[in-house]
Order: sequence, then structure tokens, then C-alpha cells
Amino acid sequence: MGRTLTHTTRPTRQFEEKAEALGARRIAGIDEAGRGPLAGPVVAAVVVLPPEDHIPGLNDSKLLSEIARDRVFSAIQAKATAVAVGIASPELIDGINILQATRVAMVRAIRELDPLPDYLLIDGPLSLDLEIPQEGIIKGDRKSSSIAAASIVAKVTRDRIMRELHEQYPMYGFDRHKGYGTEAHRKALREFGPCPAHRQCFKGVREVRNSLTGRV
Repeated sequence: MGRTLTHTTRPTRQFEEKAEALGARRIAGIDEAGRGPLAGPVVAAVVVLPPEDHIPGLNDSKLLSEIARDRVFSAIQAKATAVAVGIASPELIDGINILQATRVAMVRAIRELDPLPDYLLIDGPLSLDLEIPQEGIIKGDRKSSSIAAASIVAKVTRDRIMRELHEQYPMYGFDRHKGYGTEAHRKALREFGPCPAHRQCFKGVREVRNSLTGRV
């Protein structure tokens, strides 16, 4: 029997070239890390890549090992035309919900850039309340080079924040699971209760908090 060959595609400049055909010259890819965890911020990143520079290993951050992400992160920082991040805290997430907090983080990242981009490529079916032409791309981090770069910057930045939070709250193991709802994390939550880094409105945190305060 013959072997079945799998073809792995990598992000390309197809969407950037489409924007260039419309007259755009400063095209930014935008992605976030940390929408799903029970703790920590959501971090958005925006990256403008020069059209002539190839970054080896560039891909969706979820498809790369931690070592590979760190290596590509350094290359992005060295070669990108512009890089910025925006952060939405657990308190903000609790106050306005995770989707709106993600949008806030993305807008904060974009506003760090000077000059502003003239076109936005956003991961997912999202739109931002900005007077800048934009396109939301489902699975954009696997299709667009700029979005893939943003996914790596967001992920590496957030992982570093979670390691810092581990120094403050070592009992939860944030350095290992980065705030996601692993069994070890849920066990620590039940044992120690939520800390200020937790998203109090999230299922899995809310129930523990309510049980400790006697709420129904």
C-alpha cells in the first residue's frame, strides 16, 4: 500500500497582497492570546511586516513548540516594521466580558503604533471600532503572515506574564498551564480559592468563589 502524504501549508502574503492592490502600504496583522484561560489577561499583538523579509519558521503560534516560538519571536522583533501589544486585565474581562475585552486589547495595541496602519488583518470573524479598513479572517493565523506573526508575539508575551504571576501566586502553577483549566489548576482552585489574577466571572472560578462565600 502506498503512503498517504500530508501537505502542511504555511501562512503567506496573499491577504497582504490583496490589501496592497487596494492601495494599502502599512498593513497590520492582529491576533490575541488567552481568551480561554481561567486566569491572567488577554493579550493582543499587532505586527507590520516588511514585504521583502522572510521569517523562517513563521506559523500559527499554536503549531509551534515553545522553543520555536521564542526563536521566531526574536526574528519578528528584529525584522518587523512595527510591533505592539495591548493588554486587558482580568478585572476588565470580568467587567465587560471576554469578547469585548479582546477588542479593547486589540485597539490598545493598534493605538501604540505611530503612524497607525492603513489596513488591518484580524484573526477571526472580528471587527474593530476604528476608522481603518479591515478584514476579519477565520483561521487567519494559519493563512496570513502578518497575523501569524501577531499570534506568536501575543502568545510569547502572555506566557511571560503568566510566569511573572507564578512568582506572586506559586500555588496555582501558572508557569506550567498558563492559566488554562487543567485538572491541576482546578484542584489548586478548590484548595486555595481564586486569587486576583483569576477571572471571577468564568465558569470554574465563579463556582469556587461562590462556594467559599456561601452564594448560590
